[in-house]
Amino acid sequence: MKNDNLLACEIVHRIRGRIRIKSKAFKYIGASLKTEIEKQLVQVRYIESVEISLITGTILIYFEDVSLSEQNLINLIQNTLNSHIFEICKNEKIEKSSKYVIERKLQEETPGEIIKKIITTAGLLGYNLFFKSKQEVVTTGIRRFLNYNTLSTLALAMPVLKNGINSLVKNKRPNADTLSSSAIISSILLGKESAALTIMFLEEVSELLTVYTMEKTRGAIKDMLSVGESYVWKEISEDNVKRVPIEEIQKDDIIVVQTGEKISVDGKIIKGEALIDQSSITGEYMPLKKSEGETVYAGTIVKNGNISILAEKVGDDRTVSRIIKLVEDANFNKADIQNYADTFSAQLIPLNFILAGIVYASTRSITKAMSMLVIDYSCGIRLSTAVAFSAAINTAAKNGILVKGSNFIEELSKAETIIFDKTGTITEGKPKVQSIEVFDNNMSENEMIGLAGAAEEQSSHPLATAIMTEIKDRGIEIPKHSKIKTVVSRGVETKVGKGKEAKVIRVGSKKYMLENNVNLIAAIDAERGIISRGEIGLYIAQDDKIIGLIGVSDPPRENIKKAINRLRNYGVDDIVLLTGDLRQQAETIASRMSIDRYESELLPEDKAKNILKFQSKGSNVIMIGDGVNDAPALSYANVGVALGSTRTDVAMEAADITITQDNPLLVPGVIGLSKSTVKTIKENFAMVIGLNTFALVLGATGILAPIYASVLHNSTTILVVLNSLKLLKYDIKTN
Repeated sequence: MKNDNLLACEIVHRIRGRIRIKSKAFKYIGASLKTEIEKQLVQVRYIESVEISLITGTILIYFEDVSLSEQNLINLIQNTLNSHIFEICKNEKIEKSSKYVIERKLQEETPGEIIKKIITTAGLLGYNLFFKSKQEVVTTGIRRFLNYNTLSTLALAMPVLKNGINSLVKNKRPNADTLSSSAIISSILLGKESAALTIMFLEEVSELLTVYTMEKTRGAIKDMLSVGESYVWKEISEDNVKRVPIEEIQKDDIIVVQTGEKISVDGKIIKGEALIDQSSITGEYMPLKKSEGETVYAGTIVKNGNISILAEKVGDDRTVSRIIKLVEDANFNKADIQNYADTFSAQLIPLNFILAGIVYASTRSITKAMSMLVIDYSCGIRLSTAVAFSAAINTAAKNGILVKGSNFIEELSKAETIIFDKTGTITEGKPKVQSIEVFDNNMSENEMIGLAGAAEEQSSHPLATAIMTEIKDRGIEIPKHSKIKTVVSRGVETKVGKGKEAKVIRVGSKKYMLENNVNLIAAIDAERGIISRGEIGLYIAQDDKIIGLIGVSDPPRENIKKAINRLRNYGVDDIVLLTGDLRQQAETIASRMSIDRYESELLPEDKAKNILKFQSKGSNVIMIGDGVNDAPALSYANVGVALGSTRTDVAMEAADITITQDNPLLVPGVIGLSKSTVKTIKENFAMVIGLNTFALVLGATGILAPIYASVLHNSTTILVVLNSLKLLKYDIKTN
C-alpha cells in the first residue's frame, strides 16, 4: 500500500497539559514544512507550544489545562497534515527511492567514451591472441610485469580496479567490480593477459548496451520535445519585430511565429490563427486550429499560419522543460524489483569469494579458483533490470506517456483496482445537447432553442455553453432581448419582444420553474426520459408556460469502453467510478461503460478517503483523473495517472504518470507495457541464475577454463540486456 494511511495517529502518552502523538507522516514533512506546521498549530487557541521530531515521527503538544479530548487533538493534527498531503506524499516517495545505493553509476561515461575503450581493449586483446604467442615471454620475476602488454592491460583495468577497491574501503563490502578486479589481477599474475582483456571487453560491451539505452531514453524525450529554435522574433512595437536569442525572452514578451517554425514559449495567442502540430506534447497527430485566446506550448510547430504569442512561461517553467525533467528524474525512482535485483546480486558477491576459496582448498588449482571469480550474478541481474525499466520509460515517452519512476511501472503491473474520475476522464468534459423536446405546437425546435439562447447568451456555465454550441452548429439567429438576469443555482431569464408583446423567457432547473409558477405537466413524460438517460434537464419557459426541455450530458470519450474491456483482459477485476456528479448521472455512465461500481456526489477529500478504504483491504489502487478535484486521490493512490491534454497542472504534479494524449486506450497500453517489463525482468533473472550456475559448476570441475567461463558469463549478461531492449519495440497502442 502506497501510503499505509500516512495520516493515522497514535497517542504515545498524555499527562496534564501535555500530549505526544505519533504519525508516520511526521517522518516525511522535512525541515521547512516542520517549521510551518509548528507555527500553524501554535496559533490554535489553548495550544501553548509544539515540538515535532522528524526522527521519531512524533509531535509533542503543550496546552492549557482545559478539557480537550484526545480525539479533538487527533482531528486537529490530521487536518493540519492533510493540508500538506502533496508535499508529504512526495517526500515519502523520495525517501523510499533513495534508501538503496546505486553501486555503479553507469551514466558517468558517454557511449562514445565506452566505444573508445572497447576498441582499445579489442586491439590489445587481438595483439595478445595473434602476436604475443609468437614472441618470447618473460615468465619469472618482477620483469614479467614491466612490459608494454601487462602495463597496458593494467591501465585499461584501472577504473574497474579503483571502483572495486573503493567499495571494499568505503562501503565495507565487495561489489561486482571487486570480483572483476580479483579475476583480472589473478589473470595478470598467471601471465594470462588475454583472459583479463576478455573479461574487460565483454563487460564494456554490456555497459555500452546499458548506457546506450539510457541515452536513447533521454535523447528520445529531448528530440521529441526540443524547442529547436536558438533565435525567435520578438515584437518590439506594433509594426516592428526583432530577432533575439531565446534566452533573452521574458514573461509577457510578445513572440511572432510563422509557418514552419517551432514555438519556443508557453503562452496565449493574442493575434492571428494557425494550424499547430502538438504531437510532441499531446501525441495527437492531427494539427489543431488555434486562434486568439487559446494556449500554445513550446516545442509545438506552426504548420500553417502566423500568430503573435504573449509569453506566459519561459525557460525552465515551460511545459516542455518540466516534461524533460520529469522523465530524467524517473531513473532515480527505483522499483522494488530493481532494488531487490541490486541487493540480491550484491549479497551473492561474497559467495563467489567463498567458492573460490573452497575450490582452491580442495583442488590447489588457481585456474579453477579463478573461474569462480570471473562469474557473478550481479552484472546480468542489475544491468538487465536497469535496461528493462529504462527501455519501458523510453517506449512510454515515445507514445506521449511520462513516467516519473520505474517504481510506478512495477506498481502498474500489480494493478487490482482501477478508479476513474468521470468528468474529463470517462467523459469528454464538454457537455453537449443530447435531446430536445418542444411542447408548443406553434414553435419549431430552432425557434425554441433560439429563445433559450437569448437567455443563456452571456452565461459561462457549461450547460449554457452546450446550448450556445448547438445554436452555432445549427446556424440559429438569436432574437433580440433585454438585459439578462441570473438567479444563482437556479437559472437565467430575459425578455424577448417589445412593449406589451414582450415575453419573459426563463431557462433553468425544475425548481426555478416551480418557483415562478410555471406549469410543468406537459413535460412529465419527457422529464422521465431525460432522467433515465442520465441527462441534465434544462427547462425553457415563456411567461408561465413550459415550451421546451433540453437534455444535456457529457458524452463518453471515444474508445473509453474499449479501454475498459482491455483492462479486464489484463486481469483487472475491479473498476470503480468516483464522481462529484449526481447519482443518476453516475449510475447511467457506469452502466453504459460496464463499470463494476460507483460512488457519486463526492468532494475531493471523499475521493481520497475511498482510495484509502480500498487500500486498507489490500488492493493495489490505480487512480485516473484529470482535474484539480482529482489531485488528492491521485496523490493517495498507489499510482496516480493524469489523463488527456485537458489535464490541469495540479493533476500533473500530483500524478505519478501523465498521459498527454486524449486516448483512453493508452491506459491499458501502459499497463500492458508494465506487465511485459516485469515479465522480461523475471525471464532475465532465470537466465542469469541458470546459465551462471551452470558455468560455476563447469569451472569448479575444471571443464571450463577461466577465459571461457568469462565468455559464458559476459555473454549471458549481453543476452539478458538484449532481451530487455526488446521493450523498445513494444507497441503500446495495439496491446
